[in-house]
Amino acid sequence: MKAAEKTALIFGISGQDGSWLAQLLLERGYAVHGTSRDREASSFSNLKRLRLFDRVRLHSAVPADFRSVAQVLKEVRPSEVYNLSAQSSVGLSFDQPVETLDSIIHGTVHILEAIRFLDLDTRFYNASSSECFGNTANGPADEQHPFHPRSPYGVAKAAAYWAVANYRESYNLFACSGILFNHESPLRPARYVTQKIVRGAADIAERRTDVLHLGHLGVARDWGWAPEYADAMWRMLNHDRPEDFVIATGDVHTLEDFVARVFAWFGLDWRRHVETDPNLLRPSDITYSVGNPDKAKRLLGWQAETRIPGLVSKLLESEMERRRGDAGA
Repeated sequence: MKAAEKTALIFGISGQDGSWLAQLLLERGYAVHGTSRDREASSFSNLKRLRLFDRVRLHSAVPADFRSVAQVLKEVRPSEVYNLSAQSSVGLSFDQPVETLDSIIHGTVHILEAIRFLDLDTRFYNASSSECFGNTANGPADEQHPFHPRSPYGVAKAAAYWAVANYRESYNLFACSGILFNHESPLRPARYVTQKIVRGAADIAERRTDVLHLGHLGVARDWGWAPEYADAMWRMLNHDRPEDFVIATGDVHTLEDFVARVFAWFGLDWRRHVETDPNLLRPSDITYSVGNPDKAKRLLGWQAETRIPGLVSKLLESEMERRRGDAGA
């Protein structure tokens, strides 16, 4: 099947990953459909920011409701399905554990069951997460690394991962999970720590405020550039067989290092402006998280091109461009 003949359905198209994936698929000639819980009420600001809103067909679907999932799958009959929906904030999952578990686990199983029930000839991608692993201080996590999630979000993602594996093995579905480590872009909401730091430092540089409150600066993460991770998702569904892959840079940096790089971009010393707030600490957190993407490089030909210096520059350049646009509006 040629790319021009392919149709993709993205559950959760309005989020960061869904929007970047929609852009990539459109560039490759796909007809792209996407869902949101309420098509009429959603702003689709990310799609509009990327100038994609008029190029995709949008549907209302609630992944936790089997009927709405089956209905949109029956209508679209896609050749590829990407499950990027559900509550996606680790921090918020501690405040909303039930909603997080329901949206991730039930949403994933409903899509899988609808594909099976409708007997669709489609390939299914599930957004899994490095949060499944917990701490990886004993070595970069590859696909064989044991799971030890440390948040309701991680627990839900681990359960969904095994549901996908079970459907693949039991019903012979082309279903796979991408175990993605942290990946950022300007499309992240302000509540995510990378955007909080970028916007906070910019506010301080512009003398709008003088202090940025953060949680534990010693946590270490493997950060990548989200558009590249969307490409990895596509490669998984166009691989010759369904397999799970770790997607990461293989590099690890502390949050303190990230903060220092952002503030240095403005010529600022972060120590003069950043204060630790105990109220921002999570009940349980991952102190060290890094992935081993060797399998993706070997079998998919994928590797991260953007490392932490480039990531910081891209985030800051985009933020300053956004501010100039707001000022000129």
